[in-house]
Amino acid sequence: MRAPENSILLVYSGGLDSTVLLYQLLEQKYEVRAISFFYGQKHEKELTIAQKNCQNLGVPHETLNIPLHEYFASTLLQGGGEIPEGHYEAENMKQTVVPMRNLIFASIAAGYAASHGIKKIALAVHAGDHAIYPDCRPEFFTALNQTLALADWNEVQTETPFLHFTKEEIVRIGLALGVPFATTWTCYKGGEKPCGKCGSCTERAEAFQKNGADDPLEKM
Repeated sequence: MRAPENSILLVYSGGLDSTVLLYQLLEQKYEVRAISFFYGQKHEKELTIAQKNCQNLGVPHETLNIPLHEYFASTLLQGGGEIPEGHYEAENMKQTVVPMRNLIFASIAAGYAASHGIKKIALAVHAGDHAIYPDCRPEFFTALNQTLALADWNEVQTETPFLHFTKEEIVRIGLALGVPFATTWTCYKGGEKPCGKCGSCTERAEAFQKNGADDPLEKM
């Protein structure tokens, strides 16, 4: 199977960053296919949002089931401890690290892409992730692309256009693209409404404030 040359596979969570990237890729005329992962995350609400957004945009989408919560330890996962509250870059946010998550996601995505004749994988990791998540650092993706080039006869590489962008800059891009931020989910906790206190919520609120914009999720 061979996909069109402008095809790209988006690892899509339904969160703010990956939704902005989805809209940017469509703006850039990519032929986008999206995959999401259920990995036992407490905030699995994001998966319903991802599915709806792709359906509304006419983007092919699948959710893959990899139940990491049955084997891995992290407060982000079902059965883990309480999600810490505070600033996103605080030391206690390291409790939310799911070991090797991006390595696992990217490896599965690479296999999926190769199986569908797609040469590029897009991930929405950004500069704010670097301090907390080791597999979001630039050197990780440099090494990962070298590994992917050796791992299969089919050429697959990752694209990380937000790797050196802050959340503030990503929100600014989304505002310019007209992204409907009400159709995104950021909170790490599994409630019906954003908690406003976890690191992810805190970082999101700061990004909107710095852009002089209102976050529609704050009105929930």
